[in-house]
Amino acid sequence: MPRRYVAVCGASEATESQMAAAREVGRLLAEAGAVVINGGMGGVSAAASEGASGAGGVVVGLLPEAHRAGSNQFLTVALPTGMGQARNVLIVTAAQSVIAIGGGWGTLSEIAIAKRLGRPVVTLDSWPITGLESVATPAEAVRMALG
Repeated sequence: MPRRYVAVCGASEATESQMAAAREVGRLLAEAGAVVINGGMGGVSAAASEGASGAGGVVVGLLPEAHRAGSNQFLTVALPTGMGQARNVLIVTAAQSVIAIGGGWGTLSEIAIAKRLGRPVVTLDSWPITGLESVATPAEAVRMALG
């Protein structure tokens, strides 16, 4: 069965509950055999990376800078883009579905781009936007993202 590619997007300054949810989402995605894609830095990206890596999963980080400095230690593959926030387009384009955890303007941009590209978006403690699937648990988010 081909792997699913799921972007986990979220706040760089996340709450403890958002970080815990991101770790659980990463773990569940890895256990399901999905490749986790994220921004490769801190916050939700680091937590999802940690969860997936700890479960033996593959984690791809698309970094904003033209170097790997500052990327989180849990990435399997760290890809410098030199694109700053514009790398958000690459993150959601590379994914088949998106899980957004927490808020922040970068997260909102990833949600909007994903919707414009026709990618399913699931939110967990994130922006309350009409037309998005909002769930209460990491398990629900993963189930919906894997469709």
